[in-house]
Amino acid sequence: MILVRLISKLPFGALYAISDFLYFIGYRLIGYRRKMVWKNLKNSFPEKGDIELRQIEKDFYRNLCDYAVETLKLLTISRDELEKRLVFTNPDVLMKHAANGQSVLNLASHHFNWEWLLTTASIIFPVETDFVYQPVNNAFFERISLESRTRFGARAIKRDEVAREMVKRKNVVRNVALVGDQYPGYKHDKKFPTKFMNQDTVFFYGSYQVAILTQFPMVYNRVRKIKRGYYEVTSLQLANPPYDKNDNSVLEKYIHEVERAIRERPSEWLWSHNRWKKRHLETT
Repeated sequence: MILVRLISKLPFGALYAISDFLYFIGYRLIGYRRKMVWKNLKNSFPEKGDIELRQIEKDFYRNLCDYAVETLKLLTISRDELEKRLVFTNPDVLMKHAANGQSVLNLASHHFNWEWLLTTASIIFPVETDFVYQPVNNAFFERISLESRTRFGARAIKRDEVAREMVKRKNVVRNVALVGDQYPGYKHDKKFPTKFMNQDTVFFYGSYQVAILTQFPMVYNRVRKIKRGYYEVTSLQLANPPYDKNDNSVLEKYIHEVERAIRERPSEWLWSHNRWKKRHLETT
């Protein structure tokens, strides 16, 4: 852990040199998940030719490597530096709810750099930040992940404990953050089947279940990479309560916005994730 912290303290120029090296190793030599990335891109963009897709693929791997060193930097980066590098274009969307003493359910997607989104939000907004996460088996990476996400005050909630924590902290005004575009991998996960990126896809229904349970306003926070090491976030109000458990329009709106963000900037989404598995159409 000491070595990791020392690397984290390197200036951004040195960290991006490491990122360039990781790109050479991961993309050029090892080919980290290249078959999966290529399959996902080909299936998502049947209208694009191979030359254009190869450029998206290369840009994605560069962004992925930048994401790795930027996330490591969260262990030591200052508040001021982080606020300069990730800017909310319309913070009033969330500020107005905080001013009214109203908690918000914040949805994000796997757009770079979603880790900076969480930590910056926990700094600039005047309410507590809770985030939902899935524990990993590797204790070392689990420690780094939680330490980087919580060092500015954000509070971690394990995915299996969401319902209990929502009830327990129902009177605490806060931003609740979760990433809703991951594959719903647990057998007991309730799945929402839809069409996404030209493919039959299932989404994790849990985000809307949390909305029904809490009756919090729902906001989608879209991240865009402006240049290396700099991002901007635009918050979109998805819906306000009350919510009907039989109305899926809010979830459909979120999915639509995620797809729109991907199509506008395809290299900034996490293509190495095994989003479309063979059993993906099984629903519960």
